Amino acid sequence: MQVTVTGASGNLGTALLRRLAVDHPTWQVVGVARRRPERGEPAYDRVRWVTADLAGDASAALDEAMAGSDAVVHLAWLIQPARDEDLLERVNVGGSRQVFDAVARSRVPHLVHASSVGAYSPAPKTEVVDESWPTDGVPTSSYSRHKVAVERLLDDHAQRPGAAVVARLRPGLIFQQDAGSEVARYFLGPLVPSRLLGARHLPVVPVPDAAVFQVVHAEDVADAVVRMLARQAQGAFNLAGTPVITPHLLAEALGGRRVPVPPRVVRLAASLTWRARLQPTDPGWVDLAMCAPVMATGRARDELDWHAHRDARAALAELLEGMRRGAGTRSKVLAPRGRR
Repeated sequence: MQVTVTGASGNLGTALLRRLAVDHPTWQVVGVARRRPERGEPAYDRVRWVTADLAGDASAALDEAMAGSDAVVHLAWLIQPARDEDLLERVNVGGSRQVFDAVARSRVPHLVHASSVGAYSPAPKTEVVDESWPTDGVPTSSYSRHKVAVERLLDDHAQRPGAAVVARLRPGLIFQQDAGSEVARYFLGPLVPSRLLGARHLPVVPVPDAAVFQVVHAEDVADAVVRMLARQAQGAFNLAGTPVITPHLLAEALGGRRVPVPPRVVRLAASLTWRARLQPTDPGWVDLAMCAPVMATGRARDELDWHAHRDARAALAELLEGMRRGAGTRSKVLAPRGRR
């Protein structure tokens, strides 16, 4: 079996390459990335790499990468630079369109796409939603808008004659230690010293009541993707670990005392520091965090025989430790602190 993975050098892509190396060492893997990882890590070294920049015309590179493939796993996604939304949309939406068109041209029979909890419409945090919940997103979040746009592209792709079987994973926040430096670069910037995270030095943690979210370890998501590939699964699958992270659990992980604050205060602080260029996270991420629903994962359990093996609190603690230590890999995306 040959599998093509776009975004193969990123957070989930790296975990998937590791999982495939262990579970299916005879499968051929083609990795698509804008920047190839450095040699020296087994998960990267066993892959045949194809360079493609989804911000431009990548059709020739994608055709090369997908030739003879039995499945394509589309993970490529750009989060920064958040101040250049045109670029983000060109890569995330336009690039996804290019990938889906290449899947059709190459007649690949199975397509697995990494969507997100961010594609879902808002829901009360006291409710638990399944995969039938509307995917109209959170309009004030560019990340959510782009995830919704790609969901619609997938809907169109699935209607084509002879289209690939389409599976969509909708995970919560995907964490692992090796993503520590990447997450710190993307979301904190110099305003929050990442070396303090996970060191239990924060006296207070101001968190709104609505800051309830789900975490899943990258290795568990990779496990789900491999199961989708082996079963040629179809449809959407929510993926999340337990327990659900509450404001209390978040403050506990950060080593501080939780202080309730209104969401509007957090959004205002994010907006002011964003405009002052003190940190790279636009206020749309706050809106998304406050509105994203809590997901049920029964379909993945029933159809993929999947459940998260890693506790969500442990996955969060692992990420915080990775941020504190500046952890990473030989991938440019996951480069350790100070090595980009």
